[in-house]
Amino acid sequence: MKTFVYIDHFKGEVQPSSWEALGLAKSFGTAVALVFGTGVDDVAKMAVEYGADEVLVADDPSLTDYRAEVYASTLAALASSQSPNLILFPTTARTREMAAMAAIDLNTGVLTDISGLEANGDSFVATRPIYEGKVIEKTVCSGKPVMATIRGRAFPKPEREEGKSGTITKVAAAGEAKSTVEGYGASEGAVNLGDAAVIVSGG
Repeated sequence: MKTFVYIDHFKGEVQPSSWEALGLAKSFGTAVALVFGTGVDDVAKMAVEYGADEVLVADDPSLTDYRAEVYASTLAALASSQSPNLILFPTTARTREMAAMAAIDLNTGVLTDISGLEANGDSFVATRPIYEGKVIEKTVCSGKPVMATIRGRAFPKPEREEGKSGTITKVAAAGEAKSTVEGYGASEGAVNLGDAAVIVSGG
């Protein structure tokens, strides 16, 4: 069974739950990491060190900045040519958008924010919290390939084997960007609660 895992990063800084998704993929069989961007050789090497059996790298000027139309088209083209059984993403604003757009191209659906995943024949049964975590839902995607975004910290992160070598393959980007990124600005004092080990609140 082949699983694609999209490694989400911003300027080479990898979203930690990408590695959790990679560990989950390994439990089902062959894990193929997808790394998009420019100058992403270090990210590709990290994917090998975290256990990817192969890394597909789309290194192209059109992928320098995240733009959903190009990223989604590139992913859909790879999925169409290589026919993975499953495509996993960490749950971020970028991946929610990208997965939804790619799912349209692939005529399938997306299981979002999952906290559990089990193989069921040639398909998968996902577990996810709904209604602010008050109810746990089990759901199945009838489309192929199955696509899912995983909830951060819901799955164990694999151990990194620094210096490990593996197969890294260059692939072409697909699609055309309809927008231009003018620049980025940091939010002052912003904290990503999704990366926090403990959150204390009062009310």
